[in-house]
Amino acid sequence: MNTQRLRQVGVLAIVAALVAGLAVVGLRWWSDRDRTDLQRAMDLAPGDGERFSWTDWDAVRDELGMDLDADSPSESVTDLMDAAYSADLSSTSALPESAQVLHVQFGFSPASADWELFSQSAAGAVVMLHLPEDTDWERIRSRITNLGFTEPGEADGIWDGGSDLLGAIGGSITPEVSYIALDEEESLVLTSDNRGYLVEALADATGDGSTVEGLSEVVDASGSPLSAAIYTGAQACGALAMGQADPDDQAQGEQLAREAGEVNPYTAFAMSVQPGLDLRVALSFENDEQARTNADSRAILAAGPAPGQGGDFADRFTLGRVEADGRVLTMALEPVEGSYVISDLSNGPVLFATC
Repeated sequence: MNTQRLRQVGVLAIVAALVAGLAVVGLRWWSDRDRTDLQRAMDLAPGDGERFSWTDWDAVRDELGMDLDADSPSESVTDLMDAAYSADLSSTSALPESAQVLHVQFGFSPASADWELFSQSAAGAVVMLHLPEDTDWERIRSRITNLGFTEPGEADGIWDGGSDLLGAIGGSITPEVSYIALDEEESLVLTSDNRGYLVEALADATGDGSTVEGLSEVVDASGSPLSAAIYTGAQACGALAMGQADPDDQAQGEQLAREAGEVNPYTAFAMSVQPGLDLRVALSFENDEQARTNADSRAILAAGPAPGQGGDFADRFTLGRVEADGRVLTMALEPVEGSYVISDLSNGPVLFATC
């Protein structure tokens, strides 16, 4: 084969590789374009996560009519957090008490983040923040360097801080920002109080580790929420169990559950605040029949007394449509004015979420 022919073959091979690469990128873009931010965030989350707390800060700011960014005055951040608290839109965040310090000294906060996902497992916890495309990453690096964080040797490494450094910084700041990772390519900031766990979480986020399994159905059913609490079945059955109630309330709960009909354990749980501030509960079950059965029994429980919480669920919300779609049961809840439904009912005991 002559030299010219070899060159032609080489060029064709390069072109073929480029076409294949573009096809993969195009396929990823096509499959990702209709996905929600929550779905994308869960794909990046630590694979061992058991409890996930979601806050769509961009949507929260829109809901509250507040236009903030990284350059907004610190007073505006305080106003945002006060308004978010009053609307029960900040209870799923790990950062409310730290928001002003993060905004002023770190260069990122709920005032400028697109969204936040707080993941918790038996091994550790990590806060993941997605920042806007126009983020000034050099300013963030400069600020955390000036604060005393030790810059990593690699661009995608861990910025070391620790509890002593946070104490020196002062202010109300969560230990969850003791260690920081900056993923500029994905426009992500990841933080944790556990350096080793942050290393693993960063690997999961960049596609070199494990992914979350078993939660996709309730995540899909949650749509594009302002905030959400998402649990594995095992985690929810512990966190929301009637076993946390006192003996009299447990006995009442057991009686009410018997009267409501068959109640099966679920495989995953999500409670979310939707745009407009109504709530949605999503439960996934082992099969379609269990979902249909529990649509009836859990609707009865959600419309009755709330042992362990006090009073009736009707004091907190009006129960709307309850339906089963395949293995997933959803319940629509309209909060009573002045109630804090997701704050109150994302921790147990919650009778209609009993296992």
